[in-house]
Amino acid sequence: MDRFNYIKSMVSCSFPALKHDNFRIYWLGQCVSLIGTWMQNIGQTWLVYSITGSPLLVGLLGAMQFLPITIFSLFAGVVIDRYPKRTIILITQFTSMVLALTLSVLVFTETVRYEYILVLAFLLGLSNTIDIPTRQSFTIELAGKDDLMNAIALNSATFNLARIVGPAIGALILASLGAEWCFLINGLSYLAVILSLLKIKVQPYVRKEVSNNLLREINDGLKYISREPALLKTILMVLIIGIFVFNFNVLIPVFTKGVLHQEEYVYGFLMSALGIGSFLGALMVSLNSKSGPNAKVLMGSTVVVSILLVFISFSRTYYYTGVLLVITGIFNIWFSTTANSTLQINAKDEYRGRVISLYSLVFVGAAPLGNMFAGYVADKLGADIAFLLTGLLTLTCITALMLAFKITPRLRDSSEYNQITLQTNYTIFKKNDHTDNK
Repeated sequence: MDRFNYIKSMVSCSFPALKHDNFRIYWLGQCVSLIGTWMQNIGQTWLVYSITGSPLLVGLLGAMQFLPITIFSLFAGVVIDRYPKRTIILITQFTSMVLALTLSVLVFTETVRYEYILVLAFLLGLSNTIDIPTRQSFTIELAGKDDLMNAIALNSATFNLARIVGPAIGALILASLGAEWCFLINGLSYLAVILSLLKIKVQPYVRKEVSNNLLREINDGLKYISREPALLKTILMVLIIGIFVFNFNVLIPVFTKGVLHQEEYVYGFLMSALGIGSFLGALMVSLNSKSGPNAKVLMGSTVVVSILLVFISFSRTYYYTGVLLVITGIFNIWFSTTANSTLQINAKDEYRGRVISLYSLVFVGAAPLGNMFAGYVADKLGADIAFLLTGLLTLTCITALMLAFKITPRLRDSSEYNQITLQTNYTIFKKNDHTDNK
């Protein structure tokens, strides 16, 4: 019993967000569902590449799935601020379940075509346009302000643990049973999240004063972000990373076959390696979440990732590639978790939905551009050249952004100054919440 209490105390100390019943129940549901999501990702990409043999068409698949986010994210932010987030997520999760089961039936009955997969990917993208920012902005209602960053880090850990387990299981099922079983299992896994949402009870935050003019509310949110330097700089950095870095779903399968000359098991291994690094990075952030977001980590991680992409382009063995992907995963998650926390901590409650929707737009919605670019370069020049170019372009754009905002130690808006600003905002954020609780 003493050992159990000690372990419980250690978990509560290291992961305080798990003390909240609502967050813990929802988090456990996510643990199950996200494994299925990654199984579908690996199965769908491999299925399309097997049907078409074209890296460009694989890139088009990714573009179709993320295109709705690019078009409709700003409108989604207004919806999120108007309605209870729990209800919205229930609807989007049920929709995603139906789409996964539909794809499974198409493959089981051998009636699947590339065009059908594109349509289903587009419909899933429509669902994710609302689902992704809603789930992210829902975190504060589940865990509260004090444990927000810890909750974000735990969500990232869950996502990336699923990235380890999902592709590994998915590759085994893909090789032994076929892609249709990956889609079926994913469809059933959505039930875990749906049941968890039905079980929890939250007090939703919904804006009382809203305008009937959607465009006016979108414009109001954009003006708010442009007036806040911490938000604007973070959003621009996320845009660069979203376009040039997060194209692994397109490049890794092509790199596996075309450069490393390997098959499904190595593909699953490399995707899992990326997930392992991301999971380790999320744990590191979670254990240090009490200090708030770090501006130096935000900037430095982008530079390191750029260099790692260049190194990957020269790799010719899957073991070496796997090691590089582990390190890349660590710095990827340092960046994304710090960026997400920076935005949520600095955003006002009435703007949080719109801020996170813009974050989703530039982070996920930039993927169509990145997927098409990476797919085109891989198709014409090879996946190794695609990794090289994306790494160099990321480094160039980040350097230009640093110069544009004059982020140097000699100027007032240096990374040290930004860190002080973030720490001050984080302290005020927690102090206000403590006062409200009184």
